[in-house]
Parts: sequence; C-alpha cells; structure tokens
Amino acid sequence: MLDTSVLYVPIGRKTFDMAAAAEVRLASSAMLKEQVNRLYEPEAIITSVEELTVFLESVKDVAFDTVLYQSVTFADGEFVLKALEYVNTPYVVWSVREPSVGGRLRLNSLTGGNSTSHVLKYRKHPYSFVFGNATEAALQQKLVRQLQVNRVISRLKQLTIGVIGEHPPGFFFSDADESLLKQSLGVTIHKLDLHKAFAECVDIEESRWVQAVERAERQVVGLNRSDETVRKFAQFYTYVKDYIEGNGIQAIAVRCWPDFFVELGAAACSTLSQFTEDGVMSSCESDIHGSISMFILNQLSGGEAPYLGDLVHIDESRNSAVFWHCGAGAYSLAHPSTGARAGVHPNRKMGFAMDFGLKPGGVTIFRLSYIEGEYRLLVMRGEALDAPQAFHGTSVEVRLNADVSQTLGSLMLDGFEPHYAIVYADVADSLIELGRQLGLTTIVYD
Repeated sequence: MLDTSVLYVPIGRKTFDMAAAAEVRLASSAMLKEQVNRLYEPEAIITSVEELTVFLESVKDVAFDTVLYQSVTFADGEFVLKALEYVNTPYVVWSVREPSVGGRLRLNSLTGGNSTSHVLKYRKHPYSFVFGNATEAALQQKLVRQLQVNRVISRLKQLTIGVIGEHPPGFFFSDADESLLKQSLGVTIHKLDLHKAFAECVDIEESRWVQAVERAERQVVGLNRSDETVRKFAQFYTYVKDYIEGNGIQAIAVRCWPDFFVELGAAACSTLSQFTEDGVMSSCESDIHGSISMFILNQLSGGEAPYLGDLVHIDESRNSAVFWHCGAGAYSLAHPSTGARAGVHPNRKMGFAMDFGLKPGGVTIFRLSYIEGEYRLLVMRGEALDAPQAFHGTSVEVRLNADVSQTLGSLMLDGFEPHYAIVYADVADSLIELGRQLGLTTIVYD
C-alpha cells in the first residue's frame, strides 16, 4: 500500500446516466482503498459547484499529495477551478470508458477529462492524465506511478538536507544555490558545523555509541569492535543521528576528506553507509544534489537503498560501465556471496570503510543535475552484472541499455556531474514523469 494522502474528487452531472456513474465511483473508491493508506472522498458523486465547495471546506485543513479528479461524467471547467481555490498540489485527471457503445452517450467522461486538462494546462498547474476503468491492471499501474511521483514532489517540499561541512576544494558540483533549490524543488538546506561535531562526539557515553556498533555488526562481515576507528565511527554516527532527529533532517551531505582522516582519525564511509541503510540518504564530498538524487530514488523505489558512485571505467566489449566509490555503500547492496565486508579506505588506508562489490540486478541510474542556473534530470537504465569486485572500496559493473561509448561521450559533452545515483528498481518512467511535472529538462540515455 502506498504511503500517500489522496483527495479523490468524483465529478458528474445529473443529465447523464447517474446509475452507471455511481457504479464507476464505487469501483474506483474500492480500488483506491487498496492502493493508498490515506484516502479522502465524498459519500457520493459531486454534481454541483456548491456541493464541491461544501466538501472542500470539510477537508481544507488536510495536507494532500495528490488531487485525483475523476470526470465520472462530463462536467465543465468550473468544477476544477473551484478545486484549485482549495488545493494547490499536483492533480491526476481520470477519465473512464463508456459503459456501452451504441445509442445514448451515457457518461461522456473522456470529454470531461479533456475539458479539465485544458483548464489545468491553461492555468499552468501541474497535472497528469489517466484513462481506463478501476478494474484494469494497466490503469492501476499507471495511476500508482502517478501517485508515487506526486508523493515525491510533496516530500521534496518537506525535505531538509543536513550539509555537514563545506565541499572539498574544487568540488564545485557538490554545492547548491539555496534559494534556487528552495524555489525549484522546495528543498531546505540546514548546515552543521563539522568540526564542532568532531569535538563534541567524543564525549558521548559508551552505553550510547556502542549501540551503533551493535547495529553495524548485524550486517557487516569482519567488523572489529576493538578497532579505534570503529569507536570513532560510532561516536560520530551517534552524534549526527541525535542532531538530525532533533532538527527534522531527512538526508545528509558530508564533507568526508581530508577532515575525517586528519582531524577525526577515521573514514566517513561507514557513517554514510549505515545512515543510507537505515533510510537517511547520505552522500560524501558534501554533494547536496547527490543526496537529493538518492532521496528521489529511495522514494520512487518503495524504500530501496540507493548507491552513489563515480563513473570510473567502461568496457566496450561488455557494453558496461563501472561505478565506484572509496568505501560507502548501504550494507544491503553487497553481493550475497561476500556480504558487506569491513575494510579500510583504499587511498588513506584508514578504517572503517566498506569493501565489497554490489549485487546483480536491474538498475536505474539517475542524477539531479544543476548547470547554467537550471536544474535537469539524467535517466539511464541498465543491468548490474554478477561480476568480480572491480576495485577496492565499493563498486558495481553495469551493462547499459544504451551504447556505452556513445553514452560516455554524451555524458561528458553534456557536462553531467561525476556522481551518479543508482537504485535496484526500474523507476525510469517515473523519473521522466517527475521531470515533466517539475518542468525540468530530462535527458534519457536508453
């Protein structure tokens, strides 16, 4: 069941076949109650603007992710104009099939949806359109995808990114224009002092930070709890966990080098890995848009842990690309033959970091990209191969759907950032729809 809040508004006119329309509403309502956990609806089809106003007044204090506006029969644009006065979230316009062909046009739902779509387009209000009856699997699949996309739009507006330290020198792509980010996506940035965190985390009582070690031990192979870097991981992790829970932060972007190695004496990789595993999307090198990319993938995939990596190698003979990073990766992403192994940072030789190849399976590759003052989306599909670990740290070899050589050239000439988010789910169509709803250019290599 989808965790979302939906306002279902069935609209009709009494001049049409209201008995057939009532059957449509009941079937639609029953299907929606199986698909979403928070559904708000009237007791019957709304047949006048006055009835609609009364209903909207009754729910005006509820926050909705989606307005599901169903033209059960034809109805003119005054209904949706009234709805827009109350609810400003994205709309899904739904038209149903005629119950019979030949004789009287009993519902004329499709024309109603056409009229409604015209009004929304004219008003430049975000919406999508679906067609079909509630019992149709294809309709259900498309509708759920639209509801997921709208939920992401809503949750982006509620998202606060904790930025822990400025990005490393030269990593300009990790930064963000706070006002434009808020204006474009609704995301808020909350900055934390990395060095204050280093200084204060060491004072956390062992009875508290040891819980982070015990949590890691449940999934990490070869973890040595007596290792000093494990203790430092647990102290820093616990400090940040307390802070983000106290400040409503749902994702983080962390400056990992050189500060962690020089000042804390440990790698940041383990902290990022455990947070991402437990649902707080975490990017290294203070990559704000990388963290948001992970958040979007996590939301669209139903909670799957995403990966963030550099594109470091291609193999034309296998039409594949290797994505790698120093030692960050959610534990559940590890290849089942090895599990999530504890290791050291491959360059700094300091723990504790992850050292494993990722599992095989179908993936979507994605980036919320920012260039020349505008946001855009990158979308690719591929297959993570059951291949040996390519490099120390965490890595995955992905066979792309598109030609890897042409894709590589396009990525470079289009100037995409070097961090790519990957999730084990096919959410490409949802990402394309997300870009359309947000009014962003979406570039697909597929």
